[in-house]
Amino acid sequence: MDFDLSDEQRLLRDNVERLAAAPDGVTSDRGWKRERWKKFAELGLLALPFAEEDGGLGWGAVETMIVMEAFGKGLVREPYLATVVIGGGLLRHGCDGEVRKKLAGRIASGELLATLAHTEREARHELADVTLSARKTSGGFVLDGVKSVVPHGDQAELLFVSARSAGGRHERDGVSLFRVDADSKGVMRRAYEFADGTPGAQIRLDNVVVPADALVGEAGKGLALIERVTDEAIAALCAEAVGVMSAMGEMTVAYLKTRKQFGRPIGAFQALQHRAADMFIALEQARSMAVYATMMVGESDAAQRSAAISAAKVTIGQNGRFIGEQAVQLHGGIGMTMEYRLGAYFKRMTAINLMFGDSDHHLRKVADAGGLDRKLA
Repeated sequence: MDFDLSDEQRLLRDNVERLAAAPDGVTSDRGWKRERWKKFAELGLLALPFAEEDGGLGWGAVETMIVMEAFGKGLVREPYLATVVIGGGLLRHGCDGEVRKKLAGRIASGELLATLAHTEREARHELADVTLSARKTSGGFVLDGVKSVVPHGDQAELLFVSARSAGGRHERDGVSLFRVDADSKGVMRRAYEFADGTPGAQIRLDNVVVPADALVGEAGKGLALIERVTDEAIAALCAEAVGVMSAMGEMTVAYLKTRKQFGRPIGAFQALQHRAADMFIALEQARSMAVYATMMVGESDAAQRSAAISAAKVTIGQNGRFIGEQAVQLHGGIGMTMEYRLGAYFKRMTAINLMFGDSDHHLRKVADAGGLDRKLA
């Protein structure tokens, strides 16, 4: 298998890295730059995964991996994961015809922000644990309940909301997915920030009425779609984590070359060289697993895909923590200061590990699946 990037992909990587590193734009009170979001649209990044007939570029998981790695390196906080990867994935896989084309076009132009409201307070990381109710009426559905930890849920105009329309709390069947206008009567949002500064929200739906055509896919069969898009989101997060780890490694090596002790750079000491080498090995292991996750997002067998994505998430979480801890320790006191950029990278890496399940959660999933299929591992 050829892992080399094409000329187009290398150009995409170079352009996105330059844009992600640029300090331009006005930062809003929610921590991301609206001007840069407009530039993402102008560059075509927001149209990247959508089919050409829907006004997109028709690119795939590899290009998403390239973009997300560059965003990790540049510590980008714009809602790309929530809107393009997750919201866009739900549109591409769950919506048909004019609805998909219209909403994809609005996302691609930068006009529409979307996110998935799925996690509930007591669900932990179990995707089937849904209690927000969907009651069928003559004209549509009535949604009632609370969603927590919704990324960029404070500003998204379009919410994809999961709800239980049938079955018991933990049952796979009975979970439906709905498109909900964030300005709908009965939708209440409480904004807050995640540990790394990413905007989030708790969203309460109090007898929110949605029409029948707001249903995404088949009633009661929405969990498979949510799982598929979650796997795509985890693969994208793995790529972002590689960018974060790469930046921490580069900062550490640069510091070892400039910080002097006993009249020479501390990087001259063999013990510290060994630790830097261990960081590089951990980074390359993580990069390999991020590529593996990217290759597996298109796997038609959901069980094999899930096991592969979980295995990648385990390696990303464990190696990311190792690289972050080594980076902070090798920097010494400055690595603990809030003003130093290394701390922001470490917090983002910690947040990535927790999103969609931490390393321990995904290690259990791999074990329960009996490990990876030998044909795919």
